[in-house]
Amino acid sequence: MLGDKKRLLSGVKPSGKQHIGNYFAAIKQFVDLQADYESYVFVADYHALNFIQNAKELTENIIHIAKVYVAVGLNTKNTVLFKQSDISEHTELAWIFDTITTVPYLMRAHAFKDAEAKGKEVGVGTFNYPMLMAADILLYDADIVPVGQDQKQHVEYARDTAEKFNRIFGNTFTLPKERIIEEVATIPGTDGRKMSKSYGNTIPLFGSKDEIAKAVMSIVTDSAGDSPKNVYAIHRLLKSEAELEPLYKEKAGKYKDLKEALIEDLEERIAPMREKYNTITDEEVKRVLQNGAEKARAIASAKMADVRQKIGVTL
Repeated sequence: MLGDKKRLLSGVKPSGKQHIGNYFAAIKQFVDLQADYESYVFVADYHALNFIQNAKELTENIIHIAKVYVAVGLNTKNTVLFKQSDISEHTELAWIFDTITTVPYLMRAHAFKDAEAKGKEVGVGTFNYPMLMAADILLYDADIVPVGQDQKQHVEYARDTAEKFNRIFGNTFTLPKERIIEEVATIPGTDGRKMSKSYGNTIPLFGSKDEIAKAVMSIVTDSAGDSPKNVYAIHRLLKSEAELEPLYKEKAGKYKDLKEALIEDLEERIAPMREKYNTITDEEVKRVLQNGAEKARAIASAKMADVRQKIGVTL
């Protein structure tokens, strides 16, 4: 750790365009916390291979995610922003964790159980996802990992794996803790379910005002109430209850007016970030990722040297 600061680590899969759920549940936390923690933020490109097996698409998504981080205010002079695939120690450590992990333990993972319940053929990458994520976290001795509610189990897996490795080979890894902001733990999408690209119910983070308006106007509402629950839940991410109360009281039952107010408030928040995003070049983010990789590699290689010594492969 740097001085008295604890270490923060998290990342986002480059599996598609980011939406406001990604921003409020995770990315915004990185920005808000970066002054208080020694921060390591990565683009989880190897994780994305479970979903994207098209080189051009994945490359474009990696660039997009890196630009998003910079555009929302991540200070890359103080925060280490890097690409997972640039640090080979991630996959090396994941294999070592595989050797001390049982199949029944991994069968309890939400992603595996969900895929199995839907009758999908489960790839090894999906099944083994928690061990690569454990390696992502434990390589950097992260103290906290900002995640959404649905990712809490992965931090628990990392902690379990650290405890098991420490017990077998000696004290090596810091036990991480998840950091979840309850009010943004699950953000509703336009259909009322959790906002997710897979459901097609998202509001684009850097969409045009027209695109944002189209998404907001499609939010399902409950005609039985004066206040549309899903509209309010998203609006609450932008303003306090005290700020929203007079608006929702004045416009009770006027769903179109309330949606239009949400559009304006989203545009006010998003427009400056969108403008910055559009000025960032591909070459700029490639340099940022390269510089970040050098800093991350120094930490990861030192940790792996210790791990190799502990497990007995260093002669």
